[in-house]
Amino acid sequence: MDNNLAWKHIIAPAEPFLRAVVERLGDQINEFERDIAVYAEYALTNQGKQLRPALVALSGGATGKIGEPHVMVAVIIEMVHLATLVHDDVMDEARIRRSRPTLAANWGNEISVLLGDCLFAHALKLAAGFPTTEICREVAAATNTVCSGEILQTQRRKNFELSRAEYFKVLQMKTGELFALSCDLGAYLSGAGGVQRSALRQYGMSIGTAYQVYDDCLDLFGSEAVVGKSLGTDMAKGKLTLPVLLALERASAGERERIKSMVVDWKPEFLPEMVGLLQKHQTLEDSRRAVTEHLDFARAQLKALPDSENAVGLSALADYLAHQTASLGARG
Repeated sequence: MDNNLAWKHIIAPAEPFLRAVVERLGDQINEFERDIAVYAEYALTNQGKQLRPALVALSGGATGKIGEPHVMVAVIIEMVHLATLVHDDVMDEARIRRSRPTLAANWGNEISVLLGDCLFAHALKLAAGFPTTEICREVAAATNTVCSGEILQTQRRKNFELSRAEYFKVLQMKTGELFALSCDLGAYLSGAGGVQRSALRQYGMSIGTAYQVYDDCLDLFGSEAVVGKSLGTDMAKGKLTLPVLLALERASAGERERIKSMVVDWKPEFLPEMVGLLQKHQTLEDSRRAVTEHLDFARAQLKALPDSENAVGLSALADYLAHQTASLGARG
């Protein structure tokens, strides 16, 4: 089955919900000053697969009924996520995201940084509109964690003593946290108890961590035709991802020095040599194994949920990510 078709099949139960999220996101554009609305519109209308809103819907539906509060929480979380992407593109000097110029490429870093700040602030304003402080507190805490994770990752660029434990900690903070928040708040708004909320939060954290490991591998072992942007962007910024960390552990002294020299002074033409070294030391296979372990743990958390179409959807999402990871290395 085509990957896009497979994804559409998984989220089919949430399709009306996701359309409502897109509509509400569009409504938020009108809440910005008229002269900056064009920037907000550009940032808020470049969504990908809507993973986080899908998790809100599936988690909420797996533990009860979903409604307008779930839609608004999904809008809030997606807005936080899009704000982080705007800032990421500034820090990474990225020119293209999802096959179109980044906000920074079009309007510069100053406007992009400030627009990202506006998106964060607006998301918290929406969260404060709920009758309970729980939503705003959880969203604010998660936003803090995500930004802290980005700072830690920036600090650790070109740190060749980075441990796998530190690597996974950063992944959980900068990516896993919003996945976990989506699942947790989706369940909370459906009236789920502590056991189910905890299980879904752990599910989301594991799915998010697995997704980021996959994305890190995609930057090295993917196909530019599929990814839609140049490969090796993590190397260009000195980000040491799991395949590189594994290679540094296993390489000979000479190979290790070569890997370090390529990362320190990265050029796109280094990619084939780097991939060759990574393949020699079986780093893709072991990175896949790490993804599998996180996905297995995620699936195990679903035992706390009653049988339902939405619970099946959560399990299928893990299966989808497993399939995507298994396809890595097929260039074209």
